[in-house]
Amino acid sequence: MGSRIALMTKDSSSISNADLVFDAKHIWHPYSSMREPLPVYPIVSAEGVRLRLADGRLLVDGMSSWWAAIHGYNHPELNAAANQQISAMSHVMFGGVTHKPAIDLARLLLEISPTNLTKVFFSDSGSVAVEIAIKMALQFWHALGEPSKSKLLTIRSGYHGDTFQAMSVCDPITGMHEIFSNTLPKQFFAPAPQCNFDEQWNDSDLAAMEKIIRSHHQEIAAVILEPIVQGAGGMHFYHPNYLKGVRQLCDQHNILLIADEIATGFGRTGKMFACEHADVQPDILCLGKALTGGYISLAATLANDRVSDAIADGRDNGGIMMHGPTYMANPLACSIAIASTELLMNSPWVERISHIESVLGKLFTPIAAFSRVRSVRVFGAIGVVELHEPVDVALAQRAFVDRGAWIRPFGRLIYLMPPYIIDDEDLALLVNAIESYLSCT
Repeated sequence: MGSRIALMTKDSSSISNADLVFDAKHIWHPYSSMREPLPVYPIVSAEGVRLRLADGRLLVDGMSSWWAAIHGYNHPELNAAANQQISAMSHVMFGGVTHKPAIDLARLLLEISPTNLTKVFFSDSGSVAVEIAIKMALQFWHALGEPSKSKLLTIRSGYHGDTFQAMSVCDPITGMHEIFSNTLPKQFFAPAPQCNFDEQWNDSDLAAMEKIIRSHHQEIAAVILEPIVQGAGGMHFYHPNYLKGVRQLCDQHNILLIADEIATGFGRTGKMFACEHADVQPDILCLGKALTGGYISLAATLANDRVSDAIADGRDNGGIMMHGPTYMANPLACSIAIASTELLMNSPWVERISHIESVLGKLFTPIAAFSRVRSVRVFGAIGVVELHEPVDVALAQRAFVDRGAWIRPFGRLIYLMPPYIIDDEDLALLVNAIESYLSCT
């Protein structure tokens, strides 16, 4: 036992071949098979926009660690917030107690979010934030004596997480959860909007959504959407008028609107929240990912008074929202989230996002000429190369790593969502890696 403890407490920056063999045999990585796992690359440290491999090579991170590390890595202000909080209190249950980090973070989130939102429910991951939002919507209608309003409506090509209610509003055909379709709640799906963000608006884009709402509004508790950017479902950028129209339809037919801003929140699209592009206020808002700058998992579900008052006045559960994650409002995570959000607000983030968009737009232009490429598109600090055929992830990642880039493709997409602090030289390195891969395969 003693030798095993000694082994586990040795320098965490040292990764041996035996470690990697153990990893391949015993550790189940995301979206990978245990029989033929995708290759993994051992990271021992990170600084700024660079990840350091165990063999000493440096990789420019084009993914912000799944869109979360917007300030880059090892940031002194976020480190200081973590160190200060962990020396006082790393965790305490949130049932029956409160603490300053949760209060200050809730106050800050309400200051920067749509003005109609007044309540904050903390959780520990984006998927759970969506689960809570759906739970709020269902309990809202139950409390108002309309339990038949128990379905969700969304659009195809969406992604909202990997837990069960969240999976039920992911695209059941083109998404990654088709095998669970017989066990998931059956929801309503409208076609994904076809008008791109910068195209001329066509009212017919809303026709299918409007038809479903008119026909089934007595069954629909809420519409849930990723505002403007459909993320992991395909990186589509749709027209703000679509979101405006959905808000109007929800108001006309007494349906709640849930905005899933887990991927788009905290500046990624050039607005603090993507729903601002349409000047729309949701009834419920889901936040996560960049909330803590990629340091530690934390999420939040924000709601307006209408939602919270109805639940509180309901007879079911005594007006209580029956949900309480163990690490809800973890003080360490809340302290880092405050520091990350203030760091963002005090930085020239709007100019940085605009600059990244401009540079990526220029660098991506030659890539559109490749025969394998179906389209390229850029919006805010998001750059997407869509191919005609699915990407061989293992082959592509090996090629990117060989060129000093960390890029994680999925489906037919090779995309970039880099940290906001990235410079032009490193953006060029990422795009050159994509171009080199396309040239050689």
